[in-house]
Amino acid sequence: MKLALQRVPLGVLTALTMAVLLVVSVILVFLGVVALESTLERRTLDRLPSEASAAYLDFNAGRMPTQDGVRALLNSLPAVERQSETEGQLTILALAMIVALVGSLFGYWLARKISRPLEVLAAATENLRAGDFSVRVGPVGNAAKEVALLVRRFDALASELESMESRLRFNTMAVAHELRTPLTVLRGNLQGMADGVFPIDRTRIVQLLLQVEGLSALVEDLRTLSLAAGQKLVTQRLPLDLSVEVGQVLEASGHLLEKAGMTVETALQPVRIVGDAPRLRQAVLALVENATRYAAAGGVLRCEVGLQGGQEACIRLLDRGPGLPEDVSSDSVDLFWRADTSRSRATGGSGLGLSVVKAIAAAHDGRLEFAKRPGGGAIVSIILPVEAGP
Repeated sequence: MKLALQRVPLGVLTALTMAVLLVVSVILVFLGVVALESTLERRTLDRLPSEASAAYLDFNAGRMPTQDGVRALLNSLPAVERQSETEGQLTILALAMIVALVGSLFGYWLARKISRPLEVLAAATENLRAGDFSVRVGPVGNAAKEVALLVRRFDALASELESMESRLRFNTMAVAHELRTPLTVLRGNLQGMADGVFPIDRTRIVQLLLQVEGLSALVEDLRTLSLAAGQKLVTQRLPLDLSVEVGQVLEASGHLLEKAGMTVETALQPVRIVGDAPRLRQAVLALVENATRYAAAGGVLRCEVGLQGGQEACIRLLDRGPGLPEDVSSDSVDLFWRADTSRSRATGGSGLGLSVVKAIAAAHDGRLEFAKRPGGGAIVSIILPVEAGP
């Protein structure tokens, strides 16, 4: 019967191995002694005088030996016994050494079988340390339970590190791309002004200030995500009413919505939670800006606040825009994510808005959700636990 080592803890496996080796060694020594007993007895008889040997055989056969035979046996038996005892001890010692050697070889084979995955894991760890995040150990066969678990977790860690490296590389390129356009515009205009090619007028300065504001917003969003990565995004949580906070954001965004040609419908029910009010207002404002940028053609933005399932608070924004792609989910929202990859920066923003919203929701132990709106459009929701905060 094949033993499934990956189901056996390493401590139990070691104890079982030692016990099996000990029992097998004792059995082998015993069988060896039994097998050599007749040989040792024959050698003892060969060392005795003929009369003593005959008397010994008569005793074993239950016959009465001769008087001379008994006398000869008594005279020669002590010396022969000492010699036979020494020979027997040496034989047992040699047999024990052979059994120990066989057991050691078996133990070494078993130890190598157990430790081989650890050697592969050590080599993979060295490759990982050298920066090769694509390294994997893979299936380890009949490894001990702890070893198999360690290998699986190493592969999971390597996979996460590879994914993180890929995202970091993409995000670095995306940051460079997002910064390059406004910086190029600023540099070109300032250089033209310095050379006297462009006039220094109010209109041009206002245009340059818009580029600076865009850069400031991008840097602030990156700072927000950096704080989220360090779990320092939400530092102060106080009791608040979500409907009040959302209402303040909608009121402050009136000019932005009017400029986009959108009207607002509201259904704000009082919901009290514990959270960071400025961060939550920042998240709602990002969703409103997202709607004015992508769903302005729908003309109407509906905002709802209420309870969902009795244990969760929900901030929901519904629009009549083009909607979201079929495969979009909160997991697909990453740095510089845009639902429509064909959108340029001018129409799609930096792509950090939903990433910031997702980070703020996660910092409140909540989540960001997307759904299709019946009749066309999208539904973007921030779900927060009612018992949020300490």
